[in-house]
Amino acid sequence: MDYGMIGKIDKAKRYAEERKRIHVNNLTVTFEGENNDHVVHFQDGTWKCDCDFFQSRSRCSHTMALEIILAGLVPEQALE
Repeated sequence: MDYGMIGKIDKAKRYAEERKRIHVNNLTVTFEGENNDHVVHFQDGTWKCDCDFFQSRSRCSHTMALEIILAGLVPEQALE
């Protein structure tokens, strides 16, 4: 492995530890559900999911799971 790559690996590890430097702006995720797969989008600070529950409540288990996983990486208002 060359020295340039070693430096990049060290920098990546440091970035991973400094989560406050990371801000998720847009994201698309596919959940493999128990019954069906569902697609969740995060864009412009807003969650959207294609599941029926989200359509009526604007929140669902898929978006809540991502809120937990991405805590500190998405804007706080998106977690309310």
